[in-house]
Amino acid sequence: MLQFDEYKVKLNNLIPELKELELALNLEAATQELDLLEAESAADGFWDDLDNSQKVLQRMKILRDKLESQAKRRTQWEDLMVLCDIGNEEDDASILPELESEFAALLDNLEKARLQTLLTGEYDNTNAILTFHAGAGGTEAQDWAQMLYRMYTRWAERHGFSYKVVDYLDGDEAGLKSATIIIEGENVYGYLKGEHGVHRLVRVSPFDSQSRRHTSFSALEVMPEIPDDVEVDIRPEDIEMQVFRSSGAGGQHVNKTSSAVRLIHKPTGVTVSSQTERSQFQNRDNCMKMLRSKLIQIKTQEHLDKVSDIKGVQLKIEWGSQIRSYVFMPYTLVKDTRTAYETGNVGNVMDGDLDGFINAYLKALATNTWATKS
Repeated sequence: MLQFDEYKVKLNNLIPELKELELALNLEAATQELDLLEAESAADGFWDDLDNSQKVLQRMKILRDKLESQAKRRTQWEDLMVLCDIGNEEDDASILPELESEFAALLDNLEKARLQTLLTGEYDNTNAILTFHAGAGGTEAQDWAQMLYRMYTRWAERHGFSYKVVDYLDGDEAGLKSATIIIEGENVYGYLKGEHGVHRLVRVSPFDSQSRRHTSFSALEVMPEIPDDVEVDIRPEDIEMQVFRSSGAGGQHVNKTSSAVRLIHKPTGVTVSSQTERSQFQNRDNCMKMLRSKLIQIKTQEHLDKVSDIKGVQLKIEWGSQIRSYVFMPYTLVKDTRTAYETGNVGNVMDGDLDGFINAYLKALATNTWATKS
């Protein structure tokens, strides 16, 4: 049948793309690295250093996933060719719907893999530190900040990434005032770096007895988790440490001891805090990790040579500064102001379906289509 021959042509046209993708993903190097790590994990004494062993196992999982994903794409291609041959031999038009849907799935898989190749930034392959800030507006803005918190944790779950809460400050009546989480997985920062900015919500407020429409703003900071081997010049005398009692979730312990830690980097005014660990030392380690990441990020953005010259980047959480608008009323629309990508399915977006926005941002970034705006 003509339709099966057309699909065979389409599939053959994908062969160069599959080969190019394998080169771009550097699968040969991934295979070699995996072999070395497997040998290391099998060596005596591997579990003596628990932190290192966990990092090795995490890296092995990432490499296996990369190799298995490409193998799956190859298998998909081969299965589709077999379907075409069966359809031709048996002249069976009932196979066409399955062929069409599986071919569309393959194209979608290839598109996602191509996006991975766009993640070439220095820290794109690292974990991401997300910090949420409620804007002005009290309970309404704090509720919006919590909605964003849920949206990004759901995004992480959809992609099989793990996350841990570092800091969480409850809102006065509902929602949250601020929170920090670390999402762990391959290329998380690369995917989420474009989410940094102010997010605007328009809806009928559930906290307004007169059911009036409200506009709220919350800001999201996205930082890479800087590897330990990256040097950052932070002098002890430049850090002010404050301890306080934890106020977020965590059981009775958080209200009995002053285990929460806040670090202030005096030359820049950068402030970070952590309160979810049980010990002051663990919270301080979390703070130092976030402070290093923040200073590296600012240094990169400002193109400065000395951390001591950095003046912290502040997000203005107000009208006109948003990167994306979420409209619940009088119509439903989520629209990115930078790429113009939009969708009317607000419910899916709030459940973590952000890939369309992320993909549009990465494509635009790669082609510099709005470099003058960013």
